[in-house]
Amino acid sequence: MAQPPAATPLSKADLRKHLLSARRALDAATRAAWDVAIGQHVLAWTEMAAVSALGVYWPLRDEPDLQAAYGELARRGVRLLLPVVVEKHAPLAFADWHIGEPMVKDGMGVAVPADLRLAARPPALLVPCLGYNRHGYRLGYGGGFYDRTLEALPRPRTVGVAYACQQAPFGDDPHDIALDCIVTEQGTTTPDART
Repeated sequence: MAQPPAATPLSKADLRKHLLSARRALDAATRAAWDVAIGQHVLAWTEMAAVSALGVYWPLRDEPDLQAAYGELARRGVRLLLPVVVEKHAPLAFADWHIGEPMVKDGMGVAVPADLRLAARPPALLVPCLGYNRHGYRLGYGGGFYDRTLEALPRPRTVGVAYACQQAPFGDDPHDIALDCIVTEQGTTTPDART
């Protein structure tokens, strides 16, 4: 996949457009195979980390679809929670989610359980990434919801989820918080220390 030219760094807004376009251009068969591989890596990570409750996400804008992995996590007894936007400039809330239950769209157009059962923030989160850099910083859609969510202590363990082709060079802002690891179709990596 073509990366943006190294000689002319893109603004974050332009990088978002580039990464969205590149992700949208992936063919369905490739995306499906990569989703299966990412799901397997997520399952291995949750087992290794002894995760009993996990914040997951509903895929938007061609994000990796991990529904099959979510089903296996539920079968293993892992409690699943979905993020909920309760206020525009606030941290995310989380709602208990059971696979197959009725869903509705929240004010941001994201699927949430129709019977909204808000719960405490889970101790581990899957965080979808539009892009990520080698230091574990995530590029999202610009709303800052995950940044605000991760500011509160105790900080949950965070697993960024992306396709490997979404790694891109970009700087971090003062409010950005690095993720603990990144899972792609190629495996799980721990970010490089900042130099």
